[in-house]
Parts: sequence; C-alpha cells; structure tokens
Amino acid sequence: MREILVEKLKREGYETLEAVDGETGLKLTTNHHPDLIILDIILPVMNGFEYLEKIKDTDAAKIPVLILSNLGQKEDIDRGMELGAKDYIVKAHFTPNDLLGKVRALVG
Repeated sequence: MREILVEKLKREGYETLEAVDGETGLKLTTNHHPDLIILDIILPVMNGFEYLEKIKDTDAAKIPVLILSNLGQKEDIDRGMELGAKDYIVKAHFTPNDLLGKVRALVG
C-alpha cells in the first residue's frame, strides 16, 4: 500500500520520503523537516504512538500528522489525536483519493 500511495502523491506533484519503521521515520523527520507526516501506528522498531510521543516536545510537533492505520477502535483514534495527529484515517474505510484530499487540506 505504501508504494501505491507514494506513487499517487508523486503523480500529484508531492515529494516524498519513505520509512519502513518508526525509528527511520523519526530520523527522516529530524533531518528533513517534511511538510506533512503520514503515519501508520503498526510499525516495527517504534510504533506510531511511540513516534508521536518522541516528537511531541520538539520542533517536529509543528508538522501536521495524518495517521493512516488499520487500528480503528475509538480508543486508538482518540489516542492518536491526543498525541498530536491532525487527522486519522482507518485503512478499511479509505481510498487513495480520500487520502489525497486530506493531504491537500493539511498542506495545501
């Protein structure tokens, strides 16, 4: 799914960086200061909630985070939003065009 979304974003003119685990994502965030972070919760090494905890008291906390996850329980969504995410999409209920609309809303 990551590859499909990256390709869709690139076709729409967005530059992308990819990480397959939370620790790599944290390094990319620190080194590149992206305009938006699309974050899964279920990640190896450091999950998405841990990632959000690590950035919450840094300059990276100013970067909008859009969570895209299979975890769709109310408590998961609430936790993600409480940790600073700007939006939360449950993978079972979205299309790539839905995601693109949310990206446009968050970064223009």
